[in-house]
Amino acid sequence: AWSIERPPGDTAGCTFCHTSSEERCSTCHQRHQFDPAVARHSEQCKACHWGKDHRDWEAYDISIHGVVYQVNKWNPQEFDFSKKLADADYVGPTCQYCHLRGGHHNVQRLSTVYTSMGMSNADRGAPLWKEKRETWVSVCDDCHSPRFARENLQAMDEACKDAGLKYTETFKVAENLMLDGMGEPMPKDLAPDWSGQHIWSLKIGAYHDGPKYGGAQGESGEFRMSNCSDIERICFESVGYWMTYIMKGMAHGSWNDATYCDGSFGMDRWLVKAKAASEQARRFTALEKKTGINWVPSEFWRKGDYLEQLTGTRIVKEFPGKTIFDLCPEPGWLDTHHAPAEEVESLE
Repeated sequence: AWSIERPPGDTAGCTFCHTSSEERCSTCHQRHQFDPAVARHSEQCKACHWGKDHRDWEAYDISIHGVVYQVNKWNPQEFDFSKKLADADYVGPTCQYCHLRGGHHNVQRLSTVYTSMGMSNADRGAPLWKEKRETWVSVCDDCHSPRFARENLQAMDEACKDAGLKYTETFKVAENLMLDGMGEPMPKDLAPDWSGQHIWSLKIGAYHDGPKYGGAQGESGEFRMSNCSDIERICFESVGYWMTYIMKGMAHGSWNDATYCDGSFGMDRWLVKAKAASEQARRFTALEKKTGINWVPSEFWRKGDYLEQLTGTRIVKEFPGKTIFDLCPEPGWLDTHHAPAEEVESLE
């Protein structure tokens, strides 16, 4: 949704992948060659699967598997891309070898505990995901023992669990600041969010509820990248970027990436930033109260040439009294959980 709210020119990197590219064979097989051997190279995934909020390529590229691939990919004895994936005998795994197992084109079939790319606090060992995890182990044991694969899954679980503690603490700092009326600015002082509402951007689904967050009972807010308080943006980046780094890094065997490259250490820094922002806001509020200053948020939070282009502002102008949920015939596609229904049910 942080892309949905923005003007088209702002989100070229989103729309060029999340449109017809997802449905075309030529996206991976290349239009002018259409050679299966080309589609079997890991670089074919690189055009879309990289970046801050889905760091797949980077995680793979600097992992031990990625290094083996980069060093040996020109040697046909080590990587014979003329063979079908079902017959492949590579010296190390490619993206396709694991995710398109045997030529199967459902990439998420080989993912475990998807839950928003690791951004949900979930019991990753729950029975719901047992089959997916065993499938993962069955791929790893082409080269490793099942014990080794399960130990790496456990390591990923522990990393995600620790990230979840920082995620929860960071959000709690921001939440308490907002509930005490010290968020700068508050949702009511901002231009409307992408849905045309003034709901706290971290009020996601069932995690927070009630009018104290700016919305009616059961109404959901949504992450904002644009036009939000500094502490809300810090929370967004902590979970939307660094928490996914940790999950993607551990999943691809890029342990260094999960720790140093804005993964675990990045979340540490953003937790400190959230605490510092909260402390500063509370000190300013105390001083303003003591000196009788009545701070009023500047108009640039509500109006501006760029803000006029955001979805929420346009909805309020063109459809007074409506939100995107009134205008969308089937709002289920806007579900903030971004996870299969059975996973959401299990979490609830």
